[in-house]
Amino acid sequence: MVFRTLSGLIVALGINASVWAIETAPISINPSHPNQYTVVEGDTLWDISGKFLNHPTQWPQLWSYNAQIKNPHLIYPGDTVYFSIVEGKPRLSFSKDSGAYSRNAPDSGALASDGTCVVSEEDIHNGRTSFAMAQGGKLSPCIRETGIKQAIRLIPTENIAKFLSSPKVVSANELNTAPYVVDFAGEHLMAGSGDKLYVRSLIDPENVSYTIYRAGNVFKRPETGEILGYEAKYVADSTLQQEGDPATVVIDKSVYEIVIGDRLMPKPNEQFTLNYFPRPPEESIKGSILSVLDGVNQIGKFNVVVIDKGTQDGLLPGHELDIYRRGRVTRDTYSVVKNDQVKLPDEIAGTLMVFRPFERVSYALVMKASQAIHVLDKVQTP
Repeated sequence: MVFRTLSGLIVALGINASVWAIETAPISINPSHPNQYTVVEGDTLWDISGKFLNHPTQWPQLWSYNAQIKNPHLIYPGDTVYFSIVEGKPRLSFSKDSGAYSRNAPDSGALASDGTCVVSEEDIHNGRTSFAMAQGGKLSPCIRETGIKQAIRLIPTENIAKFLSSPKVVSANELNTAPYVVDFAGEHLMAGSGDKLYVRSLIDPENVSYTIYRAGNVFKRPETGEILGYEAKYVADSTLQQEGDPATVVIDKSVYEIVIGDRLMPKPNEQFTLNYFPRPPEESIKGSILSVLDGVNQIGKFNVVVIDKGTQDGLLPGHELDIYRRGRVTRDTYSVVKNDQVKLPDEIAGTLMVFRPFERVSYALVMKASQAIHVLDKVQTP
C-alpha cells in the first residue's frame, strides 16, 4: 500500500513511559497473519496492522522496519502489502495498484492528448516546479487532476464525529439548574426549526448560541448502583433573540421536536480533535460497558459505547482497552454438590478506543469484535 497523506489524523500526543515500553517491546506477530494483503475500500490502518500483529498499537514499530514504505499513512485501496521475516525481524514490502488513476505520475510538464497541461496529485506531492510553456515564454494554464480514491485512515472517524460535541454527560446539578423551555410562541404543543421558545432562568446570558438537551440515560456503576452521570441528549441548536425572564430564543436546527421542560446549555466551544494515537492507559483500568449509543441493540465493530471509567481514572483520548465477555453461570450436573453452579471464565471479545472521556464515564469506539459484545461486559487495560 502506498501511504499518501493523512495529515491531521495522526499526531503524537506525547511519549510517556508506558507508550515507550510498548513501542520498544518485541513485536507480537499474529500467528495467523497472511503473507500478503490487498487493501480494499473501508480498510483502516488499524485493521491492516491487526492482520499482521496481535497488538495493532505496535504498528509504528512494524512500519519502521520497512524501508520501502516511507509513510504508512499514505495507503490506497488496491495497493498490496507483503509480509516476511528477514534476519529475525518482520519486514513489509509493497506494490502499488497498477490500475491507480494517476499515481504513476506524469512527466513534468505532461500534456493530455488534446495538448492541455495536466498537473496530477503526485506532481503536487513531489513539489513539481516546471510546467508547460506557451508561445512567448508564458506558462500555460494547467488542469489539476484529482483522483477519486482516498488514502486509508487510522480509524473510521465518521463513526465518532457526531458524538464529539453531542450528546454529553453532565451531573444532576448541571441538568437540574440549566435554563428550561417554559412555553412556545404561538399555539403549539411542540416546536421545531424556525419556531420561537420562551425560556426561564436564562439570567445575564454570556452567550447567544445555546444547545437544547433532553434528559437521557442515567449511568450507574454496575456493582454499586452509584450514579456516575446523566446523559444530556442533543435536541436542537438555538439563538437568543431577546433577554428577559422568560427569554426568547429561536430554533436554528433540530433533530427532535422540542417539548416544555427541555434544557438549554451554552453551545460548547470545546476544540475536538480527530487526531488519535491508540495506546494502552498508563494506569490499570478495570470497568464495564454501561450503554451503546445510537439506538442499536447489538454491539459490534465500530459501535460507540459508554464505559464506567473517565478522566478521574486516568483515561485520555486514544487509550485502548480490551473487552471481555462475562462468563455465564452454568449448572454442574456431575458435581457431588447438589445444584452446584460454576461461573465460566471471562473471554476476550474485542478492543475499544476511548475518544471522548468525561469525568467519570467515557465514550469509546469498538475497534475490534471477535464475538458478540453486550452491555455490562468488562473492559480492562491490555
